[in-house]
Amino acid sequence: VQLQASGGGLVQAGGSLRLSCAASGRSVSTYAMGWFRQAPGKEREFVAARTWSGGSTYYADSVKGRFTISRDNAKNTMYLQMNTLKPDDTAVYYCAASRASTYLRQVNRYDYWGQGTLVTVSS
Repeated sequence: VQLQASGGGLVQAGGSLRLSCAASGRSVSTYAMGWFRQAPGKEREFVAARTWSGGSTYYADSVKGRFTISRDNAKNTMYLQMNTLKPDDTAVYYCAASRASTYLRQVNRYDYWGQGTLVTVSS
């Protein structure tokens, strides 16, 4: 599975961006999918995840109510809609795919990773 994240860019605080993660190589319809981010000098942290069926979604407290994860299995693509962005959201955002269905907040639960897309929020 190859994952390609896109949609990052520079946005002012309060603005919105939508990230996409396109999968290739095989269908990810039976994989859980997640977004993580890593700011300079910090560890990679969990942002959001969604099970393959879409029955369960998870968010970091810092983004709950502002970010929405979704997926289109027919297009083999996952999205992260980010609203009301804050300077603290500035980071490289990574998408990932997991064969697991539990503990999806943990980095080590993911089997495949995209290359990351940079989001910069100016104040």
